[in-house]
Amino acid sequence: MERKYITTADGSSTIYLPDLDETYHSRHGAIQEALHVFIKEGLKYTLDQKPDLNPISILEIGFGTGLNAFLTCLQAKDLNCKIDYTGVEAYPVTADDLLHINYSKSINEGANESVFNTLHKVAWESKQDISEYFSLLKQQKSFNDITDNALYDIIYFDAFGPRVQPDLWGEAVFKIMFNALKPGGILVTYSAQGNARRAMQAVGFTVARIPGPPGKREMLRASKI
Repeated sequence: MERKYITTADGSSTIYLPDLDETYHSRHGAIQEALHVFIKEGLKYTLDQKPDLNPISILEIGFGTGLNAFLTCLQAKDLNCKIDYTGVEAYPVTADDLLHINYSKSINEGANESVFNTLHKVAWESKQDISEYFSLLKQQKSFNDITDNALYDIIYFDAFGPRVQPDLWGEAVFKIMFNALKPGGILVTYSAQGNARRAMQAVGFTVARIPGPPGKREMLRASKI
């Protein structure tokens, strides 16, 4: 599939798939979107609700460019919190893709480039310590093949959008997500689509529509009560 590399509104890059007319991250700002949806409304929200939770276990649906994992790794040190991170991806990005990604430079003039590179260099299917605060397990498989039960405090749901892959936003996948979360855990996603929200509710989630990142009025946060 053809791939192009574009600069988003906040200066950070993303991958664009012309055949699908879909980007890996928001055109309104890749880093801004990730910081709002996953860090602010996922990680920091959880710590505000459960300040003594340590370590925190996170599952990412759509490891992709590694942006969400990268930002979470940096936040772990700042928050003085241990994070066990699992990223699931059916089709990993290529080494060529990574040459066009500028996240470390966009965040801190390249000072954290070695961290970003390490996230992609470590072996798949093997848990690796990236820092004293952050461990990473990358799994290459379909989201439908996840069988984890009550393992995670947070799910970052960052699959391609419902327009492109509607099957990833139905009851079957969200039932898998519900089972994977611990009681009291949350799922956050950039989408606020009505069908996705209703599918989450159908499998047992309590779903809130909350303010979205730049360019989106709302997003969803689903809780396993």
